[in-house]
Amino acid sequence: MIQPLVLGLTGSIGMGKSTVAAMFERLGVPVFDADREVRRMQGPGGALVQAIEAAFPGSTGADGVDRPALGARVFADPAALARLEAIVHPAVRAAREAFLLEHAGAPLVVFDIPLLFEKGGIDEVDRVLVVSAAPEIQRARVLARDKMTPERFAEILALQLPDAEKRERADVVIDTGQSLAVTEAEVRALVEKLTRG
Repeated sequence: MIQPLVLGLTGSIGMGKSTVAAMFERLGVPVFDADREVRRMQGPGGALVQAIEAAFPGSTGADGVDRPALGARVFADPAALARLEAIVHPAVRAAREAFLLEHAGAPLVVFDIPLLFEKGGIDEVDRVLVVSAAPEIQRARVLARDKMTPERFAEILALQLPDAEKRERADVVIDTGQSLAVTEAEVRALVEKLTRG
Protein backbone atom coordinates (compact mmCIF):
# COMPACT_ATOMS: atom_id res chain seq x y z
CA MET A 1 0.00 0.00 0.00
CA ILE A 2 1.25 3.50 -0.85
CA GLN A 3 1.86 5.51 2.30
CA PRO A 4 0.42 9.02 2.49
CA LEU A 5 2.69 11.99 2.03
CA VAL A 6 3.19 13.45 5.51
CA LEU A 7 3.18 17.24 5.71
CA GLY A 8 4.52 18.70 8.94
CA LEU A 9 2.67 21.90 9.87
CA THR A 10 4.46 24.19 12.28
CA GLY A 11 4.93 27.82 13.18
CA SER A 12 5.64 30.02 16.15
CA ILE A 13 2.97 31.05 18.63
CA GLY A 14 0.26 33.28 17.14
CA MET A 15 1.15 32.52 13.53
CA GLY A 16 -2.21 30.94 12.64
CA LYS A 17 -1.31 27.25 12.75
CA SER A 18 -4.67 26.14 14.17
CA THR A 19 -6.54 28.19 11.56
CA VAL A 20 -4.52 26.63 8.73
CA ALA A 21 -4.93 23.13 10.22
CA ALA A 22 -8.71 23.66 10.18
CA MET A 23 -8.48 24.67 6.51
CA PHE A 24 -6.76 21.35 5.71
CA GLU A 25 -9.48 19.48 7.62
CA ARG A 26 -12.23 21.29 5.69
CA LEU A 27 -10.55 20.10 2.49
CA GLY A 28 -10.77 16.50 3.72
CA VAL A 29 -7.10 16.14 4.68
CA PRO A 30 -6.63 14.13 7.91
CA VAL A 31 -4.86 16.26 10.52
CA PHE A 32 -3.07 14.94 13.60
CA ASP A 33 -3.07 17.78 16.12
CA ALA A 34 -0.33 17.05 18.69
CA ASP A 35 -1.63 19.65 21.17
CA ARG A 36 -5.20 18.34 20.96
CA GLU A 37 -3.94 14.80 21.52
CA VAL A 38 -1.95 15.86 24.58
CA ARG A 39 -5.01 17.64 26.02
CA ARG A 40 -7.09 14.48 25.46
CA MET A 41 -4.49 12.26 27.16
CA GLN A 42 -4.23 14.71 30.07
CA GLY A 43 -8.00 15.15 30.42
CA PRO A 44 -10.39 13.26 32.71
CA GLY A 45 -9.47 9.57 32.62
CA GLY A 46 -6.68 10.31 30.14
CA ALA A 47 -3.87 7.83 29.55
CA LEU A 48 -1.18 10.15 30.97
CA VAL A 49 -2.91 11.36 34.12
CA GLN A 50 -1.56 8.69 36.50
CA ALA A 51 2.02 8.92 35.25
CA ILE A 52 1.99 12.72 35.51
CA GLU A 53 0.51 12.59 39.02
CA ALA A 54 3.22 10.11 40.06
CA ALA A 55 5.97 12.38 38.70
CA PHE A 56 4.36 15.65 39.86
CA PRO A 57 2.20 14.94 42.95
CA GLY A 58 -0.79 17.22 43.29
CA SER A 59 -0.83 18.21 39.63
CA THR A 60 -4.03 16.33 38.76
CA GLY A 61 -7.62 16.16 39.91
CA ALA A 62 -11.08 15.10 38.78
CA ASP A 63 -10.63 17.05 35.55
CA GLY A 64 -7.32 15.38 34.76
CA VAL A 65 -4.09 17.34 34.71
CA ASP A 66 -4.24 20.89 36.03
CA ARG A 67 -2.33 22.28 33.05
CA PRO A 68 -1.71 25.82 34.39
CA ALA A 69 -0.40 24.44 37.71
CA LEU A 70 1.76 21.83 35.99
CA GLY A 71 3.03 24.43 33.53
CA ALA A 72 4.04 26.73 36.38
CA ARG A 73 6.03 23.88 37.93
CA VAL A 74 7.92 22.85 34.79
CA PHE A 75 8.22 26.00 32.69
CA ALA A 76 11.27 27.49 34.42
CA ASP A 77 12.75 24.14 35.50
CA PRO A 78 14.55 22.34 32.63
CA ALA A 79 14.91 19.09 34.62
CA ALA A 80 11.20 19.01 35.47
CA LEU A 81 10.29 19.84 31.87
CA ALA A 82 12.50 16.99 30.65
CA ARG A 83 10.74 14.60 33.08
CA LEU A 84 7.36 15.68 31.76
CA GLU A 85 8.46 15.37 28.13
CA ALA A 86 9.76 11.85 28.82
CA ILE A 87 6.19 10.94 29.79
CA VAL A 88 4.33 12.85 27.08
CA HIS A 89 6.46 12.52 23.94
CA PRO A 90 6.47 8.70 23.63
CA ALA A 91 2.68 8.64 24.10
CA VAL A 92 2.18 11.30 21.42
CA ARG A 93 4.51 9.43 19.05
CA ALA A 94 2.48 6.24 19.55
CA ALA A 95 -0.77 8.14 18.91
CA ARG A 96 0.74 9.65 15.75
CA GLU A 97 1.74 6.18 14.50
CA ALA A 98 -1.80 4.90 15.14
CA PHE A 99 -3.21 7.91 13.27
CA LEU A 100 -0.94 7.16 10.31
CA LEU A 101 -2.11 3.54 10.22
CA GLU A 102 -5.74 4.65 10.40
CA HIS A 103 -5.24 6.98 7.41
CA ALA A 104 -2.82 4.79 5.44
CA GLY A 105 -4.99 5.05 2.32
CA ALA A 106 -5.06 8.87 2.26
CA PRO A 107 -2.84 10.61 -0.31
CA LEU A 108 -1.89 13.32 2.21
CA VAL A 109 -1.95 13.72 5.99
CA VAL A 110 -0.89 16.66 8.13
CA PHE A 111 1.02 16.42 11.39
CA ASP A 112 0.29 19.67 13.27
CA ILE A 113 3.34 19.87 15.57
CA PRO A 114 4.05 23.23 17.23
CA LEU A 115 7.67 22.43 18.16
CA LEU A 116 8.55 20.35 15.11
CA PHE A 117 12.03 21.85 14.79
CA GLU A 118 12.66 22.39 18.49
CA LYS A 119 11.68 18.97 19.88
CA GLY A 120 12.35 16.65 16.97
CA GLY A 121 9.97 14.89 14.67
CA ILE A 122 11.36 16.44 11.51
CA ASP A 123 12.46 12.96 10.39
CA GLU A 124 8.85 11.76 10.59
CA VAL A 125 7.55 14.12 7.91
CA ASP A 126 8.12 14.31 4.15
CA ARG A 127 7.66 18.07 3.76
CA VAL A 128 7.48 21.01 6.18
CA LEU A 129 4.95 23.83 5.97
CA VAL A 130 5.68 26.85 8.14
CA VAL A 131 2.95 29.40 8.77
CA SER A 132 4.26 32.88 9.38
CA ALA A 133 3.12 36.48 9.75
CA ALA A 134 4.76 39.81 10.43
CA PRO A 135 6.00 40.25 14.04
CA GLU A 136 3.46 42.97 14.81
CA ILE A 137 0.58 40.74 13.65
CA GLN A 138 1.91 37.85 15.72
CA ARG A 139 2.26 40.04 18.80
CA ALA A 140 -1.26 41.46 18.48
CA ARG A 141 -2.75 37.98 18.08
CA VAL A 142 -0.91 36.53 21.05
CA LEU A 143 -1.53 39.43 23.42
CA ALA A 144 -5.26 39.26 22.61
CA ARG A 145 -5.35 35.79 24.21
CA ASP A 146 -6.86 35.37 27.65
CA LYS A 147 -4.29 35.64 30.49
CA MET A 148 -1.41 36.36 28.11
CA THR A 149 1.13 39.00 29.14
CA PRO A 150 4.05 40.54 27.24
CA GLU A 151 6.41 38.79 29.67
CA ARG A 152 4.83 35.38 29.11
CA PHE A 153 4.89 35.95 25.34
CA ALA A 154 8.62 36.77 25.53
CA GLU A 155 9.26 33.59 27.57
CA ILE A 156 7.44 31.44 25.01
CA LEU A 157 9.27 33.04 22.09
CA ALA A 158 12.60 32.36 23.82
CA LEU A 159 11.80 28.62 23.75
CA GLN A 160 10.95 28.62 20.06
CA LEU A 161 13.24 28.68 17.05
CA PRO A 162 13.07 32.19 15.56
CA ASP A 163 10.49 32.58 12.81
CA ALA A 164 13.14 33.52 10.24
CA GLU A 165 14.97 30.23 10.86
CA LYS A 166 11.74 28.25 10.57
CA ARG A 167 10.96 29.90 7.25
CA GLU A 168 14.47 29.16 6.04
CA ARG A 169 14.14 25.45 6.89
CA ALA A 170 10.62 25.07 5.45
CA ASP A 171 9.70 23.45 2.16
CA VAL A 172 6.66 25.74 1.96
CA VAL A 173 5.78 28.98 3.77
CA ILE A 174 2.25 30.38 3.97
CA ASP A 175 1.89 33.99 5.05
CA THR A 176 -1.06 34.12 7.42
CA GLY A 177 -0.91 37.90 7.64
CA GLN A 178 -3.10 38.01 4.52
CA SER A 179 -6.86 37.66 4.43
CA LEU A 180 -8.35 34.29 5.39
CA ALA A 181 -9.59 33.88 1.83
CA VAL A 182 -6.09 34.29 0.39
CA THR A 183 -4.61 31.93 2.99
CA GLU A 184 -7.31 29.35 2.26
CA ALA A 185 -6.63 29.61 -1.48
CA GLU A 186 -2.93 28.95 -0.81
CA VAL A 187 -3.78 25.92 1.32
CA ARG A 188 -6.10 24.58 -1.39
CA ALA A 189 -3.40 25.06 -4.05
CA LEU A 190 -0.88 23.26 -1.86
CA VAL A 191 -3.22 20.30 -1.30
CA GLU A 192 -3.82 20.05 -5.05
CA LYS A 193 -0.09 20.17 -5.75
CA LEU A 194 0.81 17.54 -3.14
CA THR A 195 -1.99 15.14 -4.04
CA ARG A 196 -1.60 15.33 -7.81
CA GLY A 197 -0.93 11.74 -8.92
